[in-house]
Amino acid sequence: MATQYTHHEHLGHVVFITAAAAIGGFLFGYDSSVINGAVVGIQKHFQVGPVEIGFVVAIALLGSALGAWVGGGLADRLGRTRSMQVAALLFAVSSIGQMLPFAIWDLALWRVIAGFAIGMASVLGPAYIAEVAPPAYRGRLGSFQQLAIVLGIAVSQLVNYVIVRMAGDDVNNHLWLLQAWQWMLGACVVPAVFYLLFALNIPESPRYLIMSGRTSRAREVLAEVEGDDVDLDGRISEIQRVLRTERVPGLRDLRGSALGLLPIVWIGIVLSVFQQFVGINVIFYYSSVLWQSVGINQSDSLLISFSSSIINIVGTFIAISLVDKIGRRPLLLIGSAGMAIALATAAWAFSFARGEGAAVSLPDPQGAIALIGANLFVLFFALSWGVVVWVLLGEMFPNRIRAAALGVAAAAQWIANWAITVSFPALADWNLPLTYAMYALFALLSFLFVTKWVRETKGRKLEDMG
Repeated sequence: MATQYTHHEHLGHVVFITAAAAIGGFLFGYDSSVINGAVVGIQKHFQVGPVEIGFVVAIALLGSALGAWVGGGLADRLGRTRSMQVAALLFAVSSIGQMLPFAIWDLALWRVIAGFAIGMASVLGPAYIAEVAPPAYRGRLGSFQQLAIVLGIAVSQLVNYVIVRMAGDDVNNHLWLLQAWQWMLGACVVPAVFYLLFALNIPESPRYLIMSGRTSRAREVLAEVEGDDVDLDGRISEIQRVLRTERVPGLRDLRGSALGLLPIVWIGIVLSVFQQFVGINVIFYYSSVLWQSVGINQSDSLLISFSSSIINIVGTFIAISLVDKIGRRPLLLIGSAGMAIALATAAWAFSFARGEGAAVSLPDPQGAIALIGANLFVLFFALSWGVVVWVLLGEMFPNRIRAAALGVAAAAQWIANWAITVSFPALADWNLPLTYAMYALFALLSFLFVTKWVRETKGRKLEDMG
């Protein structure tokens, strides 16, 4: 009876620790999409054009690329939980800064700091989860991170909707001394404080404790997460052996004959770039502007954005349930085909927009078709490329280069995300249907790329990769 109790207790404890680490993913989703509701308000308040607004929205992503690059090294120096505390503090401070900007450039600066914290969290969460999760549950606990991201996106859209309704359907209206869009950005401080409280209360990873010579504390943590019936001495000496033989892979290890890098590294980079080039983040950063640009009012456009987030969550659950059953490659191919058709349909519908400036509208069947097309695109992305690319990046590289190759592929993803985000307002201003047709073309190219270059990794041992 006692052992059963401790087994459930330690599993509950592991789920708690994992959920706490995944709050970083929640912040990542929340902070990256909260800007969606605030974009119009910022543009009106500071009276800036599409190029400047694209810059302010996208600059956070360059901060994220830097945070992801630095995060791993910081985690080795300060420890996993201490680094999470740093990320949480940076988040909280930058949220208050974004809430009270006095000029557009200082808003941009706070967004870079928030982005840096997101980038750190995006590396720290998965690394910490992999190090504390018992092997039997690692896959499912690892998918907590992606789930936390999509939940963060949905919650931020819902909070934005509530704030704009309270402010009388206009993000530039005042609500207790500040404009509504300022409250949207300031609300990020709430999840940031939760992240800090959790990061102060979860144990350090056993791997880091052994690395820094605190073996007895590592033994206590291992007993907490894996239960007392595990051979703790064996586990500790196993971790010590791995740490002794493990050399941290550097960028030199990725060199190969194909344009300077190993072919497998290029496949990881191209997968990351396609994941962004289909334009998914346009939906999460700018969908409220997008729907307003075709004649839908502010609070309704935020409600549509929230419904897209719910579809995103549903798609993520579908992917988690199918990825080990039907495999990685078939899911990617289904996703690419579905996205290409949905995006092409949305592009066609947007070409019927009538009117100029603030008085734009979509005529009857096309308005509904554009909405269905955009939401089908989100569904096909979520059940395929959204989850599968992360699964593949975690398993497709040979052991000796996995960490370095993952770092390069993740940095490529942030940069591709930045390129799409910074260019969308100007492109949409120039020609919205053609912009969507371009995303549809990338979806089609991604289908051809997977057909020719991507190998299935389902059911293969990590040691057999490469």
